[in-house]
Amino acid sequence: MSKEKVSLKTVFKTIIWPRKKLLFLGLMLIIISRLAGLVLPGASKYLMDDVIINKDFNQLINILIIVVGAIIIQSITSFALTRLLSVEAQHLIAQLRVKVQQKVLSLPVRFFDNSKSGELVSRIMSDVEGVRNLVGTGLVQLVGGTLTAVISLVLLIKISPMMTALVLIPVAIFGFIALKAFGFIRPIFRERGKINAEVTGRLTETLNGVRVVKGFNAEQQEIKTFEDGVEKLYLNIKKSLTSTALITSSATFLLGLASAGIMGIGGYMIMNDNLTFGDFLAFTLYLGFMIAPIVQMSNIGSQLTEGFAGLDRTEELMNLDSEHDAEQRIIELKDVKGNIRFENVSFAYEEDKEVLTNINIEAPSGSVTALVGSSGSGKSTIAGLVSSFLTPESGTITIDGQYLSKVTLNSYRKHLGVVLQDDFLFEGTIRENIVFPRPNSTEEEIQAAVKAAYVNEFTDRFEKGLETVIGERGVKLSGGQRQRIAIARAILANPKILILDEATSNLDTESEVMIQESLNHLMEGRTTFVIAHRLSTIRKANQILVVEQGNIVEKGTHEELIAKQGRYYQLFTYQSRI
Repeated sequence: MSKEKVSLKTVFKTIIWPRKKLLFLGLMLIIISRLAGLVLPGASKYLMDDVIINKDFNQLINILIIVVGAIIIQSITSFALTRLLSVEAQHLIAQLRVKVQQKVLSLPVRFFDNSKSGELVSRIMSDVEGVRNLVGTGLVQLVGGTLTAVISLVLLIKISPMMTALVLIPVAIFGFIALKAFGFIRPIFRERGKINAEVTGRLTETLNGVRVVKGFNAEQQEIKTFEDGVEKLYLNIKKSLTSTALITSSATFLLGLASAGIMGIGGYMIMNDNLTFGDFLAFTLYLGFMIAPIVQMSNIGSQLTEGFAGLDRTEELMNLDSEHDAEQRIIELKDVKGNIRFENVSFAYEEDKEVLTNINIEAPSGSVTALVGSSGSGKSTIAGLVSSFLTPESGTITIDGQYLSKVTLNSYRKHLGVVLQDDFLFEGTIRENIVFPRPNSTEEEIQAAVKAAYVNEFTDRFEKGLETVIGERGVKLSGGQRQRIAIARAILANPKILILDEATSNLDTESEVMIQESLNHLMEGRTTFVIAHRLSTIRKANQILVVEQGNIVEKGTHEELIAKQGRYYQLFTYQSRI
């Protein structure tokens, strides 16, 4: 994964420039706000040197009106600025989250096999948070603060070049320290995102597997693991806070020294009649207007650094190759019949460790192909290749004579239905889970799928029927009930190609009889691949492939393989005795 940093140029081009009108408006508002703020120091000088000395009450009222007007302008522009840019920043965050989630969902299944879901959730939700400082008030305040500091500097030079020179020395030293510190902090923020994702990932796993944790009395073990992760996160935050504190304290120290020096020089110049009291007061106030943005910039700089670090990690995800990115995927399937063919297909999850070797399968449209064999023999890998979740290392897979590697995934998978051994149900109602592949299904279609999978056999006993909430991953249902919902979902999807991976494994004998009947109905006219340990469920398959150590060692119908008295015969007679 790339470790390149996101450049300012990239951020400007992709995030800032598309919002140039909004940011320009924000900049105008902050300029008006800051200029209104500079009225007070100028008015203070005039008050001290002219109005009070001359006891001019009319001018005093005029000054008060001008100052109050400036304060009102400041308040209005400040509100408008925050409202305008903060809302846009949150809008950008929402857009980026959607964009990153869209990208993550487009990644190959192999990516998810090597990633924790909780970690990905953290990266989608948290890493983009920092951009609020790029589009929000942070960046505009940085620009506005710089402008205010420059205007204040000009006015300070006008009042006293010598005192201004004294101020600029510590300001320059502070700027050097701040730049070095921000360069040091950015990798810390990047590491924090990584640690936070790891801790979130483990916590998500712990909560999802709470029954296993409690079943093995492993609460303390999980508490210790989480504690270690939180400690690691704390040490990272501690390091970044130390760096930020160094910037803030150096600002306080250096600018404090400058203020003390100005007090001495200013007092000396007033006593020698080289400076009026009004000038000194105005200088002090203007100095505050110059220094405040510089100190504020240290905080904003820290926020911007955090934003860039989050974008670094987001960019890593966005640069990954999507499974849809393959240039050769240009064929759009129209009328799918479902003829699937494997020719000399080999596959390896790791280099030089083949899981499948020279696999040849002919699965005509509407046929049922059963895959049997020992655990780890490669049956599920074949199913993964049919699903296009995996891509062969060598050899070819065709669908209706077209190379599957050249077919667009959307046009293929909309004709695909999958029922897995541990099929995933979403939190929500039974109805929501059944209509998942086709949300716009009619009530007649839904009821037909419910009856075909015998879901009504248990939902009729529930007070709310199909509207019953099943809890996360369907924890409130039995294994057999969850499996029947998954089968109803596949029936409703009405696929041309069907993959059943241990579809009856979670069913009791009575349910299995019901489901076997519904599966027979489901498989009619569809190209079906069945992975089954219960060999009694596949006796009617058109062909049975016995897979061992990544090779097809036997092929034929149930009767043919029994007659051969080979590996299938061994497996079948062994199960029959059980």
